[in-house]
Amino acid sequence: MVRCLVIEDEVDTSRYICNGLREAGYAPSAAFTGDAGLAQALGGRWELIIVDRMLPGAIDGLALIARLRELGHTTPIIVVSALSSTEERVRGLQGGADDYLPKPFAMAELLARIEAVWRRSGVGRHALQLQVADLTLDVSTMRVTRGDKAITLQLREFRLLEFLMRHESQVVTRTMLLEGVWDYQFDPQTNVIDVQISRLRTKVDRDFAQPLIHTVRGIGYRLAALAPAEADHAAASSAPA
Repeated sequence: MVRCLVIEDEVDTSRYICNGLREAGYAPSAAFTGDAGLAQALGGRWELIIVDRMLPGAIDGLALIARLRELGHTTPIIVVSALSSTEERVRGLQGGADDYLPKPFAMAELLARIEAVWRRSGVGRHALQLQVADLTLDVSTMRVTRGDKAITLQLREFRLLEFLMRHESQVVTRTMLLEGVWDYQFDPQTNVIDVQISRLRTKVDRDFAQPLIHTVRGIGYRLAALAPAEADHAAASSAPA
């Protein structure tokens, strides 16, 4: 998933941003103070950080950005702030932010600015467009195609497919899928994964000669374009004993 860290002390604003990002196909996490935000920023791998200019705690938004840049972090950062004067915006950009969005703002504008930041950094389309064989997924538009056929997915199916594509050719366990796609932990023996994989297979593989979603019996799944011999072996391995 495209992981975004939202550092915002206003609970309603944080919820607004996180919900909007989630609906657009991103995977947001929230921090509510500068200290907690810095710790999370340093402790994880993020594709984007959105930070409020004014934060409670020992470190504000600009100091947080300065610290990350000092340590060599190049993650795109967008400042959101009620301080909207030209001087404050210049300060934020000169302090290491990639963009500065005054509050209040519309979610559509924030999403557009995210796209613009990625385009300028040369990362956007690489990070947001995934392809395995003739299967293509565009995170920014939530468009999925295989060959010349458009595939319509529900949000959870889309997130599941994105997770599998970002781990192309790797075996992903049920626990990894529960934590990476459902964002919480529960019994890995539950059949929710199998049900969703079955639905996804129907849409992604059913009308094509080459299957891409493979079961690894007793472990999980992997998405890969396998050679015929590998595909036969995978099919045998996933068959009931």
